[in-house]
Order: sequence, then C-alpha cells, then structure tokens
Amino acid sequence: MTTRELLFTLCEATGVSGLETGAVAEAEKLLSGLGGCEVTTLGSLVCRVKTRPEKPHVMLTAHIDTIGLIVSYIEDSGFLRVSNCGGIDRSLLLASHVVVHSDSGDYDGVVCSIPPHLNPDDSVIPKVEDIYIDVGFDGETVRKKIALGDRVSFYGQSHELLNGRVSARTLDDRAGCAAVILAARRLADCNLNCSLSVVLATMEEVGSQGAKTASNLLSPTHAIVVDVSFGHTPDAPRQKCGVLGKGPMIGISPILDNNMTANLRETAEKEKIPYQLEIMGGNTGTDADAVASSGAGVRCGLVSIPQRYMHTPIEVVEIADVEAAANLIAAYVHDEFGGAC
Repeated sequence: MTTRELLFTLCEATGVSGLETGAVAEAEKLLSGLGGCEVTTLGSLVCRVKTRPEKPHVMLTAHIDTIGLIVSYIEDSGFLRVSNCGGIDRSLLLASHVVVHSDSGDYDGVVCSIPPHLNPDDSVIPKVEDIYIDVGFDGETVRKKIALGDRVSFYGQSHELLNGRVSARTLDDRAGCAAVILAARRLADCNLNCSLSVVLATMEEVGSQGAKTASNLLSPTHAIVVDVSFGHTPDAPRQKCGVLGKGPMIGISPILDNNMTANLRETAEKEKIPYQLEIMGGNTGTDADAVASSGAGVRCGLVSIPQRYMHTPIEVVEIADVEAAANLIAAYVHDEFGGAC
C-alpha cells in the first residue's frame, strides 16, 4: 500500500468527534500485526507495539477524529438543525453537501442557502445553530430515520493533485495518523530499548479527552504528538505558516520538552530530513497539551505536517511531508532508544 493509498483509506472512513468507530475500525486493520490492539473507554485506539518492562515508554499519537456537526433538532417540516463538533468555519457552511450518519444508514443532505434574489443582506453569515439541513424527507419520515445526536460530516472526495499533493476532507488529522502508522511499521522490527505504543486518539477537536485518558492508561515517559499545522497560501500570514514540501514542522513551546525538541532537530539534520520550525508562546492547540499534563507529566515532542485549507472539505498536504514526518519519528526513536533493526 502506497502512502497515498494509506491516506485515502484513512480519510474515507467516518469519524466525527465522539463517533469515531468507523475510522478506528479501519485504522485497527492497518495496525494489525504490529502488536495487540485495544479500544479505550473513550474510544481511542491503542496498539502496544513493544513492551519492555522497567524501560522508558514512548507513545506515538495522532488524533483520528474530525470536525463535523450534530443533529440538535428536527423541524416538523423535516429540516434538521445542528450544532458544531469542533471548530467550524461558518463561511463554508451554506450550500455544502453533507452526510448524516444514523443507525439506519447514511443520508445525503445539503445545507440550506437563501437565493441571492431573496436575501436582503448577503454580508451576514448565519450562526451554526441558525442553519438548516435538507435531507429530502418530511418530518414524520425524518424522525423514523434520523435521531437527535446523530453526527453529520462534510462530503468530499479524496483526490490526487499535481506535484505529489493530495486533497481530502479529513487530512486533519488522518495525515498525522498515517505518519504514526508508517513510523510504527518502521520500528516494529527494531530491537528497541523501550516500550513503544501507538495511540490514535478520539475527541481532539472537542477537548483532547481521548489523548489524555489514553495517556493515563499507558503512563508513557515520552510522547511524540503528530498533527497538522498551517500551510502557507497567499492569503495567510507567512510568519504563522509552514510551507508544503519543506518537511514536517518541529514544535517549540513551553509545554514541550526542550531536550526532545532539540534531539528531533539533531536527528533531522543528521538524517538529512527536511524540517521547519513552529514557534508557540503557550499551549500548542494540539493533543500535546493534554498528554504533557497527564499523570505525573509526560515529556512531549510535537511534529506537525503543513496543510492548506484546514477544517474544510478540501484540505491539502504533500505526501513527501507525511513520509518525512514518519522518517523523522522513526529515526528519532531509534537514535534515542536504539537497537538493531
């Protein structure tokens, strides 16, 4: 399976925050053979790749959930009202194609949009709670097929673009999951002087509860968190963005372990792996914040994949950056806790 195929397999699986079971099931197939897998109480997928009692324990983690919506009310007319799961860009909602995930099946729908001929003020963007979803049913039929609390995801097909880039609706953070899986595969046959676990965590987009509880379960001494970060486009501030194709972004933040950060950079330079720096003056806005403060504290490093158009159905990454992130993680773990491979 190529990296592109791995990404598309992960991205096509359903996994809105709090209902990640479809994505977790797909990821468990991809981790099969690397170690024993289990699903935590809050739904995160844990794979114990290597168990070395009394040795350091390294956890590789990325979040598997994605942003979406949740059905909050059903109108007598059959239209659905929703609330957001995670950070939704309201400017993208109107006229979007969505999928409602119900126990009785998946139902295509569209977010309603007022025709410009009837809109007295097109400068107003409605709040999420003020939009409606049309699934084509009347109220009686909708209530038989769709329930309050059902999740709604944005429709979007995965595409291969030019220059080794791909577009998909859930690359945040299935790109990180792919990098973690690739790194774990590289390390599985190494005689490491540490325990090694993989966590694909739930609910990052709504508070990082999956990563925090998985960390409490495993009690790692070290963790490398993999997420996406901002990839530069002409309308984005350059100083806050990485560049696609220039390698993963190594995080520098007060919450992150200084030695791990320095050693990640040293490994990248030694192995000639391209990398960029991402500077944060406080928390990172990723699962690293929850992992670092779990239990008695965990030393954390952060590796991010530059991505364009975050939290949209057309997120874009460069495959080479995903592979470079995986290579960096594997090389770092081998250098720090090495053994023959």
